[in-house]
Amino acid sequence: MMHLRDRADLILLHPPTVYDFRKKSILFGPISDLVPSSPIFEMYPIGFTSISEYLHRFGYQVRIVNIALKMLISKRFDVEKFISKLHPLLFGIDLHWMPHVQGSLALAGIVKKIHPCIPVVFGGFSSTYYHEELIRKYPQIDFVMRGDSTEEPLRQLLTAIKTGLSYENVPNLSWRNKEGKVRENPLTHVPAHMNDIKIDYSHIVRKVIRFRDLSGYTPYQNWLSYPATAAFNVRGCTHTCKTCGGAAYFFKNTCNRKKPAFRNPEILADDLKEIDRNLNAPIIIIGDIMQAGKEYAVEFLKTLKKQKIRNPVAMEFFIPPGDDILELISEALPHFNIEISPESHDENIRRFFGRPYGNQELERMLKTALNLGCKRIDLFFMIGLSRQTYQSVLDTIEYNKYLLENFGQSKKVIPFISPFVPFIDPGSEAFENPEKYGYKIFYRTVEDYRKAMESYSWKYMLSYETKWMSRQEIVDSSYEAGIALNQLKARFGLINFKKAELTEKRMKSAWQTMAEIEKIMENTNEEEKKDHLQKLANQFKKLSESTICEKKELEWPTQLLRMNVSWIIKNWFHIEVWDRLQSLFSKKE
Repeated sequence: MMHLRDRADLILLHPPTVYDFRKKSILFGPISDLVPSSPIFEMYPIGFTSISEYLHRFGYQVRIVNIALKMLISKRFDVEKFISKLHPLLFGIDLHWMPHVQGSLALAGIVKKIHPCIPVVFGGFSSTYYHEELIRKYPQIDFVMRGDSTEEPLRQLLTAIKTGLSYENVPNLSWRNKEGKVRENPLTHVPAHMNDIKIDYSHIVRKVIRFRDLSGYTPYQNWLSYPATAAFNVRGCTHTCKTCGGAAYFFKNTCNRKKPAFRNPEILADDLKEIDRNLNAPIIIIGDIMQAGKEYAVEFLKTLKKQKIRNPVAMEFFIPPGDDILELISEALPHFNIEISPESHDENIRRFFGRPYGNQELERMLKTALNLGCKRIDLFFMIGLSRQTYQSVLDTIEYNKYLLENFGQSKKVIPFISPFVPFIDPGSEAFENPEKYGYKIFYRTVEDYRKAMESYSWKYMLSYETKWMSRQEIVDSSYEAGIALNQLKARFGLINFKKAELTEKRMKSAWQTMAEIEKIMENTNEEEKKDHLQKLANQFKKLSESTICEKKELEWPTQLLRMNVSWIIKNWFHIEVWDRLQSLFSKKE
């Protein structure tokens, strides 16, 4: 008999990028250098946590299982054996971004093979864009839940499955009926605000205790040593960045969202206080608070000041905020950080991409923020932009030299550069109108992307090249710029020379290995080609992480993870005592 703690109505499974990554020889390269996770992208979407918390309010039990992480930390972890022990009403698998497409489809196939009668639902931005193809061509998928807010539609879907009701009235749902005909229900659930959606870390702790599964809920491999947390204020976007699958163009045309949905500023401030009270962890506010207007930002920051947040907090900005906003931030947060993506040093390239500001505005922000005590400012530059040449990439490094000469004395301005890899987001403006923006798109269908993720190197994963740079030039400029920026960081004391030497050695080795792969790929004998590439497998693994930069450079200074003891005891009591009492009373009834 299944114990109460093991029962789950919905089990959300997070797949690796490539399901059989433990066996395949793939040089992933820098595809994950600027995110906390490894190239396996074991960081599950934040939507999993909001879905779980929302459905819990309506009496549904949800379990999150980070399959990617379990596979990553243990070579002996048997996916099929594990899944065979799970018996929910519904399995959910995320296909939020296309790098997961191979792993998502493979995992869905395994679930369907083991549990042919349990339905599988896909969700996420990429699932929304490709919903019709996913339903029509992949029999392991029964449903696709479309849109950026699927909490309530999933509740209705679970209710329909549990009660045997028709799926016709479930909003945002694509599905197959008993005759195999594809049905597309209208995408009508597009909430006007986010006040009903919550990222509740207490809820996650209780789930870890209930299912006794820490790895299943761990967001990424190094989370316990660097426990970054998040609060988010928006779904949707006001900006028009051309290659972004999370820009206004995508939301309007794919998610039926005409304008962003914001979280009440007071509720957002409460979210940060809840994290601060129970976790000694960095917090990033996902979404530029200025998108909702200056009045919103001012109200939020004034409310936040009253909360007396002690944790380091990173504010994400798409456009440099004014000095008055920076002053409010410094008053509200003693340990504030800023993240901004200028993309290029070239103002014309930046503006054409969708970031409408000049270098003078950026430099004004740096000066003011540092004077106000900002602990760290991360600057993210990109390779593979429209109108960007190889020389322009190198000129971006020269601009970073200028920035460090003028603002780097404090060692708080940290620049990064990375190629836009591996794909131009499907549904983005550049994907839909490539000629207009000077792109050539190599992959169009789900199957195209699935095969691309099995490529031997990240060059062949690249879904694009531009009029100004070929695939090979994007690869070469990435390594050359990465080496140059690494040397700059060492020179200005942002990283120590020993670490810089190791990073440079790794980059040069990866660059040389890419050339070796090119020679191997010229071999027409497929068996010999596979044999040569397999011999490089161990080398690939060493060179697929921290290649363009050392991943630890992304980490803000923080202490070891500290949790409020009373918070842990309260959550333990809730699961171990309260739930057991409920179970006993239900048996007596």
